[in-house]
Amino acid sequence: MVGGPALDGFDAFVRQSISVSSEIVAHIETLISNGTLTPGTKLPPERELARVLKVSRASLREAMHELEAKRVVERRPGRGTIVLEAPAHVRVMYEEMSESERTLRDVAELRETIEPKFAQLAAERATRASLYALERVLETSARELSQEQSLQADITFHMLLAQASQNPLMVALNSLSNRWTESVRAFSHGDAAARRSSHHGHRLILDAVRSGKGAAARDAMLAHLADVAVLTKSSLPSF
Repeated sequence: MVGGPALDGFDAFVRQSISVSSEIVAHIETLISNGTLTPGTKLPPERELARVLKVSRASLREAMHELEAKRVVERRPGRGTIVLEAPAHVRVMYEEMSESERTLRDVAELRETIEPKFAQLAAERATRASLYALERVLETSARELSQEQSLQADITFHMLLAQASQNPLMVALNSLSNRWTESVRAFSHGDAAARRSSHHGHRLILDAVRSGKGAAARDAMLAHLADVAVLTKSSLPSF
């Protein structure tokens, strides 16, 4: 079960710009993306969750329908609402790949292969809730963050972008990619200038996604990943 600090104070999260149900979706997707809600977590019963979030049960029910359609959660008779895990074959793939020594080239090639497609689909399919959640992450990354905080905001942004594609298999693949590449990606957040570069790249991606132009979002992602590769390589002379 989850409640308390993870979900309290949700009234401050609600703004007039989008519907309450979309706010709920954005909030819960963000909690999942940043690891506050982990796969297998059971959400509180509808009445309790509505009380904690300070929303109507009708708005909560609408949000749960969207999250279920995205395969973010699953409502199971007798068990309640469960945060879904990545498919078993993806977990096995991760375990196998994590045993091998990987290079910066491998990481860059993987990300350049999959993430531009996430961005393209996000531009074509993102809901208002997804756009709002992405904007919230950018508000966070615009602050003076530590390397660890900046990396977490980076991972959250890319995970939310994958979720905006509304393709659960791609979300699972991105989750795998995030976990696999995290240790290498940390080097691209090593100083304040690098962190500002990451934020700027994310801003250009979100602007393109918000425009609804898939090709522009894809190109913005490719440009961002090229910058990341340069920053990472400069911090890893052994590569």
